[in-house]
Amino acid sequence: MKILITRKVPGIAVQLLQAHFEVDMHAGPSPMSTGELKRRVKDAAGILTLLTDQIDREIIESAAALRVISNHAVGVDNIDLASATRRGIAVTNTPSVLTDATADFTWALLLAVSRNILAGDRLVRSGTFSGWDPLMLLGADLKGKTLGIVGAGRIGSAVAARSRGWEMDICYFNRSVKRRLEKETGARRVALPELLQSADFVTIHLPLSAETTHLIGAAELALMKPGAYLINTARGAIIDEQALVAALRARRIAGAALDVFEREPDLAAGLTELENVLLAPHIASATHHTRNQMAEIAAQNIIHILQGRPPLSIVNPEVLETDN
Repeated sequence: MKILITRKVPGIAVQLLQAHFEVDMHAGPSPMSTGELKRRVKDAAGILTLLTDQIDREIIESAAALRVISNHAVGVDNIDLASATRRGIAVTNTPSVLTDATADFTWALLLAVSRNILAGDRLVRSGTFSGWDPLMLLGADLKGKTLGIVGAGRIGSAVAARSRGWEMDICYFNRSVKRRLEKETGARRVALPELLQSADFVTIHLPLSAETTHLIGAAELALMKPGAYLINTARGAIIDEQALVAALRARRIAGAALDVFEREPDLAAGLTELENVLLAPHIASATHHTRNQMAEIAAQNIIHILQGRPPLSIVNPEVLETDN
């Protein structure tokens, strides 16, 4: 059976798959075109995809032998899940393993933007740093402030747990009550407007869906404190990027730190011109250990499905129930 890997991934995945299947890996630096993807997936039994691949209905219907789409990511918003499920194709992902790396990076962004670390770096490198100044690059304190978690799943909860050292108050917006989170951190579940109005730092950890697209728009940004910061390591389209540009330009909020973008890799006009936003190139899970684990799980999911065994993780388990 043939497996298509849509882009170069850590070698562990390739080695595992080559031990069982014929592997066709796209080695180019950019995602394949739709035409090339359709041609190469046509006779594939499995496909290892990245979040940069749009696996839509047209792609799925062009793959007559396809039995599993293994996404090298937690989110599967790049895959037409309904079309895959109708065809009986398993869609898998790589949850859990990137929780700590993403939570750590969220705090890296929060600290960097609130304490003007990049501005300080630019100042020193420019040669214009003339010595200590009591009014230079004043930032925000963390201790005793309110942290707002939008989406309290694995990653959101891990971000909340890391706030203990700063003795922060925590509020969270989530569809369900998180008893363990509340017990361990004293977090309060609140409606989104209340969270935005009360939090000094708002950090987003939701999957992208029709419900969460542009969840944070102009009206929501207007609710935030003038001194508040917005951090996003989830999916870019959860924020209306153009509305964020307007809010940052008018200083309606103090700043933002983004690891993801609405039309990635393209940015909203004016975003790069702003000094009160930190822009990272989608690297929240980018540690050697985490990316290797993601690749291994993505490969194992394909192997398990094609060998008739339960995968390590699956997004549409009903396709396995149908098989039985």
